Amino acid sequence: MTKFTLPIGLLIVLSVLISCKSADENKPTSPPNIIFIMSDDHAYQAISAYSNHLIETPNIDRIAKMGMLFTNATVTNSICAPSRATILTGKHSHLNGKIDNDFPFDTTNVTFPQLFQQAGYQTAMFGKLHFGNNPKGFDQFKILPGQGAYYNPDFITKNEGNIKVEGYVTDIITDMTLDWLQEERKPDQPFLLMYLHKAPHREWLPAERHLEEFTQRTFPEPATLFDDYSGRGRAAKEAEMNLLKHMNWAGDSKIYPEVMDELGIPDASGWDKGAFQREVGRLDSSQRATWDRYYRPMNDSFRKAFPTMTEKEKMQWRYQRYMQDYLGTVKAVDENVGRLLDYLEKNNLMAVSYTHLRAHETGRNL
Repeated sequence: MTKFTLPIGLLIVLSVLISCKSADENKPTSPPNIIFIMSDDHAYQAISAYSNHLIETPNIDRIAKMGMLFTNATVTNSICAPSRATILTGKHSHLNGKIDNDFPFDTTNVTFPQLFQQAGYQTAMFGKLHFGNNPKGFDQFKILPGQGAYYNPDFITKNEGNIKVEGYVTDIITDMTLDWLQEERKPDQPFLLMYLHKAPHREWLPAERHLEEFTQRTFPEPATLFDDYSGRGRAAKEAEMNLLKHMNWAGDSKIYPEVMDELGIPDASGWDKGAFQREVGRLDSSQRATWDRYYRPMNDSFRKAFPTMTEKEKMQWRYQRYMQDYLGTVKAVDENVGRLLDYLEKNNLMAVSYTHLRAHETGRNL
């Protein structure tokens, strides 16, 4: 997680799947297969099982309907890599040693997938780990290096070395997951599968298929949009959470660097334009043409409006830009969770599904 931390958290979905039953339908005759699904920085307000005032997520909602919907839960550590370390080790951060995103993970820790391996499980991980270490306890893995990229991402793999895959990261992670289930899963052995999305972590780049819809949408403003934190502690006021002051114009709001230069908007963070070039620069010519079809007109209208915009209008504009891109990435997560659930149902791996665990950091709602 980067310096700009919105008061949102981590979506964790734990689906426990039982593929075999005894004559008593409530008693499994073999160990359950387990699929752990995670999306990164996913606000509960962006899951329609909680509220559909922003977006519909019918596939994630399927898990809620089949299982449990947590309405009062917090995380041990809300920062990306330390949060994953607590999940994998079952230890608090001061015990597992992963106290921030930069401090290295202590590989002497025992992770729960290692214990599943010892218990006879086939194990696999696909997607975002963000440790800087290859995962322990997995028969197969393909993970993003660091935060990973939305388009044409690189992967660290167990058997192929470092590879680059053309396409959109949320789709690719799902393709890898389904391919493993179809081609590598051993039907006579229980499995633990970790299916870990990058989205909707910043900087938010929706899939090409969602650009037209989401760049045109307008979302309701929250009551706290212009909150001045009066009457509350210093930490809340000084946290880098303000959409107007702390978001990057290029990397986050997708204002082209040349437009920033023309308008005299400084690269205040020092990595604003670099974030744009790093992410948008990965697009191939066809992807970039689609991107420009929707984002260039937005840049052109912003260029004309910016000189006379009030601070309030800038905040409102940036809120809409944030929501459009953020929720656009959520849409792809929901679609791909649906692909996975459809596969499980079609292949009789959804006999029982229970537990929907949503963890979010404490703090203000959007």
